[in-house]
Amino acid sequence: MSVGAVHIIGAGIAGLSAAVRLVDVGLKVIVHEAGSFAGGRCRSYLDPTLGLVIDNGNHLLLSGNHEALDYLDRIGARETLHDPGAAIFDFADLKSGERWRLDLSEGRIPWWLFDRNKRVPGTALGEYFTPLGIFIKGRGASVGEAMGCEGPLYERLWRPLLTSALNTDPPESSAALTAALLRETLAAGGKACHALFAGHGLARSFIDPALAFLAARGSSVRFGDRLRTVRFEGERAVALDFDRAQQELSADDFVILSVPPWIAKDLLPGLTAPDEFRAILNVHFQIAPPLGQPAILGVVNAEIEWLFAFPDRLSVTISNADRLIDRPRDELAAEIWREAAELTGLPVDLPPWQIVKEKRATFAATPAQDARRPDSRTRWDNVVLAGDWVQTGLPATIEGAVRSGYKAASIVMASGANAPSRRVMSFSR
Repeated sequence: MSVGAVHIIGAGIAGLSAAVRLVDVGLKVIVHEAGSFAGGRCRSYLDPTLGLVIDNGNHLLLSGNHEALDYLDRIGARETLHDPGAAIFDFADLKSGERWRLDLSEGRIPWWLFDRNKRVPGTALGEYFTPLGIFIKGRGASVGEAMGCEGPLYERLWRPLLTSALNTDPPESSAALTAALLRETLAAGGKACHALFAGHGLARSFIDPALAFLAARGSSVRFGDRLRTVRFEGERAVALDFDRAQQELSADDFVILSVPPWIAKDLLPGLTAPDEFRAILNVHFQIAPPLGQPAILGVVNAEIEWLFAFPDRLSVTISNADRLIDRPRDELAAEIWREAAELTGLPVDLPPWQIVKEKRATFAATPAQDARRPDSRTRWDNVVLAGDWVQTGLPATIEGAVRSGYKAASIVMASGANAPSRRVMSFSR
């Protein structure tokens, strides 16, 4: 069969990456976004309190995130990411005052482990092989069942890294998801672990170039276009009921549903999807970082987990943050700034601040919730799912979101593989 119009519901990273792939091969794409902006949880906006453009969260890529980097290459935005040129991670222990830097070997052989000065302070070589159990345990196992979750190395390396990647307390997290994550990053060597981040805002890297790419090819996003109902007949979706109008679907039209799981469950009868989530808390302070402040600082023995330094502000990210979501905002900002001031040497007077709370930032990366993630294909012939919550093999990350968008696009393109007027591309470049 040929492919007619492809209606993409949701203009987050998953939806935009699917749209870019489909437009790239000449298909007609219509993106519908319920909100007034694109990007979903990966967006930038002008905050009136600070008078600054801030991100709703601090996201970064690693150089081993190949699908996400392919997406940036397609929309011409790879150069907007800051690349330190090496796999370097600065850490600080707020309690002891110790500072250290992990400088990983570029190749697959971890030569850095044999240099005591390059290891985490207070750790021995043998401790670094503890996570090997993660690769052995079955899909239903947790990290806590696969490795020891205690001791200096766990507290100073594995806990901060895994918490930020999984947004779930590591002992209860899926060993399978953790193994997939480590296989594509640390196990691939330092060359896959360069920390790349959008120094000028998420929108300028991931969103605005994608919108410009689509617009240049006649596929703009329809904002304020909320989908209320999908109507089905037999094995196909036949109409989309939006707030403003109804969209009838022709026999060769497709729908890519790229919305949060709780919305997808309302739209698709009988869909099984994650139903347990974890929060992320971000705090932005309107103050210039001190000279020499690392672009990204991992912090242990503190509420702060990661401290990001931008030219006009300091930003804090705290993952697995359900415990903090209901705390009074003023109290929380003051407590976090006291830690930030101690880490940076800046004055203790609280600068202008803004807190951004994402209560359902990601699905809980537990074995039980991972088992609830649906496949991209649905029981309806012309409805496909995208989003970091579908089965991507990864936790809820930007790489996972792009991977889901690419897979959804590939399913649609494969449906038109025999149509002579279509040029179908492979899954990745």
